[in-house]
Amino acid sequence: MRSELLGWYHRNKRDLPWRQTTDPYAIWVSEVMLQQTRVAVVVERYTVFLQRFPTIQSLAQADEQDVLALWSGLGYYRRARMLHKAAQAIVSDHSGAMPTSAEELRALPGIGSYTAAAIASIAYTEPIAVVDGNVERVLSRIQGWHSHDTVSEAAVRRKVNEFAQTLIDPRQPGDYNQAIMELGATVCTPRNPHCLVCPWAVECHTLGEHRTPKRAPMTTREITSALVTRETGAGSEVLLEQRSASNTVMPGLWELPALEAAHAPATDAIFTVRHAIMQVNYVVRVQTITADRVSSSLANRSWVSLEGAWSMPLTGLARKILTRAGLIRRSDTLRAMAPLARSR
Repeated sequence: MRSELLGWYHRNKRDLPWRQTTDPYAIWVSEVMLQQTRVAVVVERYTVFLQRFPTIQSLAQADEQDVLALWSGLGYYRRARMLHKAAQAIVSDHSGAMPTSAEELRALPGIGSYTAAAIASIAYTEPIAVVDGNVERVLSRIQGWHSHDTVSEAAVRRKVNEFAQTLIDPRQPGDYNQAIMELGATVCTPRNPHCLVCPWAVECHTLGEHRTPKRAPMTTREITSALVTRETGAGSEVLLEQRSASNTVMPGLWELPALEAAHAPATDAIFTVRHAIMQVNYVVRVQTITADRVSSSLANRSWVSLEGAWSMPLTGLARKILTRAGLIRRSDTLRAMAPLARSR
C-alpha cells in the first residue's frame, strides 16, 4: 500500500510552493494557513507572508497588527495570533531554533497533534502519522468503518489513529503523509470520490462514500453594513470600525460600521453579498451612507485612506465589500503587501 500510494503521489502531486522546501518554519506556516482554507487562496498568500516574515525571528519581532494584516482574507485569525505567539516562544525559549520532534512541537502555542506531526515528518523525517479530515476519510473508507453518531465517530477516530501509525512509511514519512492528504483532497473526496483512479481501490472496503453523522445545518442571518466614504485633499477615505479586543470573534480587526435594522431599509442597499463565518451564512446588505449620518467620533472608528486600507487587518467581509464596491482590488492588496517585505 505504501508503494502504491507513493508511486501515485510522485506521478500526480500538485506543484505547490511549500513542497519545494524542507525548512521547518516554511512548512509550519503552510500547515497553519491550510487549516480550513482553500489551497488556491493559500498559494497566493503564502509567498507574500514569507517575503514579509522570512524567518522565525522576523515574525517574533513583528507587531501583531502587521501579522493580522498579512493574514487578512485567510480567515480564522486565531491561527495567526497563535503562530505569532509560538514564534515568540521559540525565540525566547529555544534560542530561535524550532524543536525537532513532534512531542516538543506540541508544547508550543497553537500547535496540535496534526501540525506537529506534519512538521516533524516533512522537515525532520520523524515516522509519525498525520491525521486530518482527509486522512480520516481515506482510512475509514479503506477499512469500511462507518459512524452514525458522535460516540461511534469517536471510536472510528481512535481506530483511524492506530491504523495511520501502522501504515506510515518509516523511510519516507514526509512524502507518505503528504501523499495520503493529497489522496483525500483530490481523489477520495467527501462527495463523489474518484474510485476508478485511486491507487488503493483494490484494498478499499467501501468504494464510494461512507456513512458519517449528519452535521448541524448552517443558519442564515441578515445584517446591514454602512459604506461611508469622503473625499479629502489627499484622496478618498472610508470609515472603518475596529472590533473590540475582548470580542471572541476576530478581535482587533477592522470592519465596516453596522447599521441597525430600523435604520437600514432593504430598498436602500446598493448591493448584497453573502459571507460564511463558521456555521452562519450571512446575507449582508451594503448601503452607502453620507458622513453626516453616521458618527465618526467613536473611539473605535477611524477615517482610513483607501490606499492605507489595502494593508490593514480587515475582516474578510470588509475586504469583500470594498472589493465588490470597486474601492480596492485583490491584486492591489497583494501588491501593497509585497513592498512591506522589501522595505522592513
